[in-house]
Formats: sequence, C-alpha cells, structure tokens
Amino acid sequence: MKFEQAVDVDLGKRPFTVRTDDSTYRCDALIVSTGASAKLGDIPGEQELMGYGVSACATCDGFFFRDKEIVVIGGGDSAMEEATYLTKFASKVTVIHRRRELRASKIMQDRAFANPKIAWIWDTMVTEIVGTREGGVTGVKLHNKMTELDSVYPTQGVFYAIGHQPNTEIFRGKLEMNDVGYIVVQAPSTKTSVPGVFAAGDVSDPVYRQAVTSAGTGCSAAIDAERWLQELHD
Repeated sequence: MKFEQAVDVDLGKRPFTVRTDDSTYRCDALIVSTGASAKLGDIPGEQELMGYGVSACATCDGFFFRDKEIVVIGGGDSAMEEATYLTKFASKVTVIHRRRELRASKIMQDRAFANPKIAWIWDTMVTEIVGTREGGVTGVKLHNKMTELDSVYPTQGVFYAIGHQPNTEIFRGKLEMNDVGYIVVQAPSTKTSVPGVFAAGDVSDPVYRQAVTSAGTGCSAAIDAERWLQELHD
C-alpha cells in the first residue's frame, strides 16, 4: 500500500508506467479504481459541514435525517431521484433549482411533483450553507436570480444532486471514455480499450455508484487481471 498521488500513466507499451508525486512504478497489468467525485457548489460552509449535515449521497446518508427538513440542490434526474428517495426519511424536502424548468425527464418530474413531501424554490442559487459542526446545518443563504433578493432558508440538511465527475483526467486520450469521462469497459468484463488495463468501481459506473457494486467490480477486475496475466505468461 502506497499513499501517493498518481500524476501520469504511460499505457503505450508494456510494462505500463505509473508516475506518482513520489516515485515511478511499472506493471504488466493495471486496475483503475480512481472513483468519481460528486460535483459541489464551491460555496462557503460546504467543505466545513460535509458530513455534518451536508451530503452528496442520499442512499448513504438519508436515514440520518429522519423527521428533519432538508433541501436538495439540483434539477436533473439525479436530483428528482434523490429528493423522492429522501422523502422516506425527511418530514419535508425542498428542491432548490437555479432555473424555472427542470432538466429531469418527464416521468421523474411527474413523480416528484406528485409527492406531497416535496416543495420547490425556483430561479434560486444557494450562496452559503449556515451551521456548525457541533450543531449541524441550520439553514442556507439564497439568492433569487429574478428578483435579486437574498434570504435565509431554514433547513437541517443539504444534499447535492448536480452530478458526478469521474476521476479520469490522467487517463484522458489513453483509454476509451464516454463524453462525460467515465471509462468504457467491455461488459460484463472490466476490460478497457487497452489490453491489460481494467477498470472497477465508480470510475466506469455512471448508473449505480454504490459501495457494494464497486466492490463487486473490484473482485471482477482482480479475476480479469489474474486470468490475463496467466494467459500472458503461458
């Protein structure tokens, strides 16, 4: 186990080369499991209160907000799915969206609009998350883009649902990816576009993004790599 930051890879010839901020490693097989990072708002209070009332995963943290009033930031399918899921726990879920219209599919919108626990704040941006680590989130500061008015909205939790960004920058141009940056694998295997390179977890999964599915593909990648190395040396 090496606690180093990978900064560059050379997949053009074998053995592959992985350069970190501290050293250089070579390998015959490589498993990429760099994950994906939730997109956040880059606003005051966000990092300080992450895990103290701020989250980017409803299925991970929703049960901590039972009978509480919370907000969801976003307007796409993910936001509608997370808001709807959170109504299982929260007493009220308010969706805050910076536009008047949602980007979500009609079926996801209809499901959210029909849920009596979901409220809506339109044309509005969250500019700050208010609270402390000791007391948790107490509110969000808002700016209405139409009226230019600022306000504070009381809430006990903030969930981001504005998408994820796969951590694949160092593999760009070296492995096949989709238009968002997720590594493309030859399902049901974990093989990538380069023989001997495999991808596991959220780095190649824009759909499920769960610890249990990541663990499963991690096991698959290990088996794929082992079999590939056996064939290489036979």
